[in-house]
Amino acid sequence: MASEAFEEIVADFEFLEDWEDRYRYVIDRGRAMAPLDDALKVPATKVDGCASQVWLHPQIENGRFSFEGDSDAMIVRGLIAVLRALYNGRPVAEVPKVDAGSELGRLGLNDHLSAQRSNGLRAMIERIRSVAADAA
Repeated sequence: MASEAFEEIVADFEFLEDWEDRYRYVIDRGRAMAPLDDALKVPATKVDGCASQVWLHPQIENGRFSFEGDSDAMIVRGLIAVLRALYNGRPVAEVPKVDAGSELGRLGLNDHLSAQRSNGLRAMIERIRSVAADAA
């Protein structure tokens, strides 16, 4: 059920054996994302439950879900990039059905993120699912 973009991340993670290299990879993916326009960094797009500042701006076009995002923490920007690979381009009705925990588990992230980062990641996933479910 994972997208080609997410499968590419899984393959890259399998190639990178060291967790420091994997963290750098995630951070580099975040750096490669275009920053979210400051006009979109408003309370409505802010994600509560994250230790850092996080904003997600979802969009639904032609029945397909996508989102842009940003954070003041580089690792969190990278996690946003990973979530974009997992969710962007999917039919909106499919988004809430994605087993994000299982898919992200394939990367081993659960074992290597702090409790605060894991809670923030769950908060981002819940926001994505909620927006998609409301739109579907």
